[in-house]
Amino acid sequence: MSSCHEELIPKIGIVTDVRRDTPDVKTFRVVTPDGRKPFEHIPGQCAMISIPGVGEGMFSITSSPTVESYMEFSIKKAGHLTSFIHELEPGSMITIRGPYGNGFPVDTELKGKSLLFVAGGIGLAPLHSVIDYCLAKRADYGEIEVVYGSRSKDDLVDIQEIRDSWEKADNFKMHLTIDRPQEGWDGHVGFVPNYVKEVNPSLDKVALICGPPIMIKFTLQNMMDLGFARNQVYTTLELRMKCGIGKCGRCNVGSKYVCKDGPVFRFDQLDELPDEY
Repeated sequence: MSSCHEELIPKIGIVTDVRRDTPDVKTFRVVTPDGRKPFEHIPGQCAMISIPGVGEGMFSITSSPTVESYMEFSIKKAGHLTSFIHELEPGSMITIRGPYGNGFPVDTELKGKSLLFVAGGIGLAPLHSVIDYCLAKRADYGEIEVVYGSRSKDDLVDIQEIRDSWEKADNFKMHLTIDRPQEGWDGHVGFVPNYVKEVNPSLDKVALICGPPIMIKFTLQNMMDLGFARNQVYTTLELRMKCGIGKCGRCNVGSKYVCKDGPVFRFDQLDELPDEY
């Protein structure tokens, strides 16, 4: 089989570490049986994780490509497969194949730019890899600003890393919000799209948005109102990826296939947003 189909061949993955991020999100660290990273990737790419006899699904790779010894996935418990994955413990075996998708253009269009990341809930997962990559190569990027919100303070993924690492980074602004007031939370309260408007980021930034479809829709609208252009804003469309190589047709959006042409799109490249947006 030629190397161009390398991503079709499942590799054995061993779960070496599991941590609970929120009540329904866990992060899984995966290596090959010989203790290596399963494959190289670029930020924003995905992998197909399979539990033989249970099913398989496409998940964002959360760890940065600059991490050399393992790969991580933050996975929300949302159905049959993810419930099963949530039962995995260190030492468990899975199969993994990839990488799939185009990723974010971190070494081309984004290089040298100031960046704005906007995430809702588990939408932080695909952006996490990009943020860590940019921080690992800090001199290549301008100011980094992150607006991140969840339903409640308990649903903020990676809050420990945000507090310990991101908020202490150079030239980095972090804006956290939760949907409704909650005891023990003295930060901002309100939905992400409106908070972006309040934050009023400078228009010289390239924006990367990820989250539930309704959040992406209203965030984009508010950013257009602020003066951002469609070619300044990237997003990820990941809801329906199935085969990963543009054969099954499950993920087509207009003339594009999310798995082959995406999952990362600049808004001016989409003929239309899918119905669910």
